[in-house]
Amino acid sequence: MVCAPCLPPAPVQPDNNDRHAAALDSAPDLNGHYTLAEAQLQHLTRQLPWGYLLLCASTTALALIFHGSAPALLTYLIPLLIVGIALSRAIYWFSASGQNEQGEAGAIRQLRRITWLAPVVGGVSELWALSLSAFSSHPHHAYVLVFSGLSLLGILFCLMHVPRAAVAITLSVLIPLIVNGLWHRDLTQIAMTINIVLIAALVLRMMFDSHRTFVALIRSRRALATERQEAERLNRENLRLAHTDLLTGLPNRRSFLARLESLIEERERDNRAPLCIAKLDLDSLQPVNDAYGHEAGDRVLTEAGRRLMEYQHKGVFVARLGGDEFGVICDRSQTEGEHMLRQITTRLTQPVNLDDIQLRIGCSSGIAVYPDHGTSANDLFARSAHALYHVKTNRRGECAVFNAVHEVQVRDAQRIENLLHTADLARELTVQFQPIYDCRSMTVSSVEALARWHSPLMGDIPADKLIAAAERSGRIQQVTLHLFEKALAALAMLPSTIDLSFNLSSEDIASHGTMRELISMVLATRQPPKRFIFEVTETSLGRDLDLARDVLGRLRVLGMRVALDDFGTGYSTLATLQDLPLDIVKVDKSFARGLDSSSGKQITGAIRNLAQSLGLECTIEGVENAAQLSEAIAMGYRYAQGYKLGQPMTLEALLSSLPGTLGAPVPGTLARAIR
Repeated sequence: MVCAPCLPPAPVQPDNNDRHAAALDSAPDLNGHYTLAEAQLQHLTRQLPWGYLLLCASTTALALIFHGSAPALLTYLIPLLIVGIALSRAIYWFSASGQNEQGEAGAIRQLRRITWLAPVVGGVSELWALSLSAFSSHPHHAYVLVFSGLSLLGILFCLMHVPRAAVAITLSVLIPLIVNGLWHRDLTQIAMTINIVLIAALVLRMMFDSHRTFVALIRSRRALATERQEAERLNRENLRLAHTDLLTGLPNRRSFLARLESLIEERERDNRAPLCIAKLDLDSLQPVNDAYGHEAGDRVLTEAGRRLMEYQHKGVFVARLGGDEFGVICDRSQTEGEHMLRQITTRLTQPVNLDDIQLRIGCSSGIAVYPDHGTSANDLFARSAHALYHVKTNRRGECAVFNAVHEVQVRDAQRIENLLHTADLARELTVQFQPIYDCRSMTVSSVEALARWHSPLMGDIPADKLIAAAERSGRIQQVTLHLFEKALAALAMLPSTIDLSFNLSSEDIASHGTMRELISMVLATRQPPKRFIFEVTETSLGRDLDLARDVLGRLRVLGMRVALDDFGTGYSTLATLQDLPLDIVKVDKSFARGLDSSSGKQITGAIRNLAQSLGLECTIEGVENAAQLSEAIAMGYRYAQGYKLGQPMTLEALLSSLPGTLGAPVPGTLARAIR
């Protein structure tokens, strides 16, 4: 007869995450949380109580059989000691089952202890059982063999996932049995012993097969959990990037607007307490870039961000909105907020030391106050921008609160909207083209169509104001279709090696009529659909991502391609890349500026690797010099775009730059620099 090892558990080191995982999953060792050793120990702790109960039953039965024929020491004292210890350990292990979360090192130590002590306890138990046979008749002697064999099988099942301990305890039981049979030269005993040996060998073989399956399962779950954790880590990192400005470490535009909307919602529910919103602009950053390079400009922005962070704990929320613009939210009255913002402006205008150079950077700011100047985030943000525009135009370097004068500028925006209602779009709208280069052949692979509007009454109107006014006025469909028609006409005159990239707004994607007409226009050209690339940003996808996914999916089914623009600016996430039907990721130009730093290179390279793992091509925007282009090529970027590579130009200028049908090569200075 054999018994399970009577061992105290190793000290438990509780871990909150482990307890949470155990509470969520009834079999925590199968969810990839535990290592192999921990999983083995988990299974063992659930089986050991039954092994102890089997020991109690076997010991009691065998002691009763030999009661009266063997000494009291063997039939009373030793059995009582064994049963008492076994019951106490069974109770303990029943209560401790599923709680032995002691880490991999502790699990390994526990398993080693069990492996060494199991054969000792098994051998001692078997010797006690065989000692009873010396006081037995022939039938009683057979009972010893039967109970030894059955007890061994039970213990083997308890040790199924600890094969070394199982083999050790098997040998500790079978060797005394074999020696005892050979010593007495009893053919019946020898035959029964051989039978037990064969059955034990078969069970061990089955046990090893089962254990191999168990090990493969644990390792596969572990690998899956590792992959899942890595994906979650990337997602968390991308989410962090989505809310953080890469250069300064400040919250970005998305965080700013989300915080503003949250504060406004609180005030709409409660007391409508005043709230100041400011937009700040560094006045002299461009001359710094021109005189000392973009690296110096980035260092100035970083220092400005550090100074703004000094006010975070004073009821102020600061963010970098993009370029040299920053946003500030003061949870204060207009008077207090204006005073605080003047302090911030003064702080930002203090000299900045760059090595041996001392720079003075001006700062202008525009303020809007809730609820006096608006009750929505968009209105307040727009009016702070109008106040800033007024300051930069008239009193650069100062701080101004939105007032009636600035309202005039708002009316100008409305004037643009009204002009759009009566504009002859077919005549006034034009398209310019910015080349996108293939980094392998250094020739133009595609061109991005950019909107231009020349109004007879207001002159040239920027494209962003055109699109914004078109969306507000409901004329976005006409504007989009006129621009696309002109882009298609230009495409017909371009070499077949050059593709067309066209931007879609949120209203375009949400309009079935617009998308249906765009598709019809593409098919009518009889051009290969793969020549058409439609660019979207996450903001242009709108709130109905399911609709956007269906629309973009339909474009891809027809053979057209889809590009996600401005990736990394604070809107795009890993979920976006996974969920949307995309072909190309266009990395925002801010990342090209960061290629001169090790952290910038790591992040830009990580974005490219992420896109590659998802089967997406990568275009890096904002390439301004040969060093940036070389770094991008070294990282594996296939396409590049930037003003120094090629500025937006008319169709005529583009055609004149194309040598034959091979596309325009990279400008000579850049081409020579990267060779």
